[in-house]
Amino acid sequence: MQILKSSFLCLSVLFSIVTISMAETTESAAPAAVHIIYTQNPDGEEPEAFHIRTLTSVLGSEDAAKEAILYSYKHAASGFSAKLTPHQVSQISST
Repeated sequence: MQILKSSFLCLSVLFSIVTISMAETTESAAPAAVHIIYTQNPDGEEPEAFHIRTLTSVLGSEDAAKEAILYSYKHAASGFSAKLTPHQVSQISST
């Protein structure tokens, strides 16, 4: 009976590890797609610098933000288009 309990516990832990690993892999493997992010006009800051700073908070570095931004909208609307994963879109939506 003790061996059965130990085996069940080991299988439960292994299942939890595999489930967590699969969730992380699925999230990181989600393909990036082009999204248009609308922002308010920044006060006292160049729009493109503001867009890079906003995206840097999600991507972790200014270089990554500059690489991800495809276009910075400055005239008819304020915002930018960037290649982002669904998780990154969720993160930037909450900032």
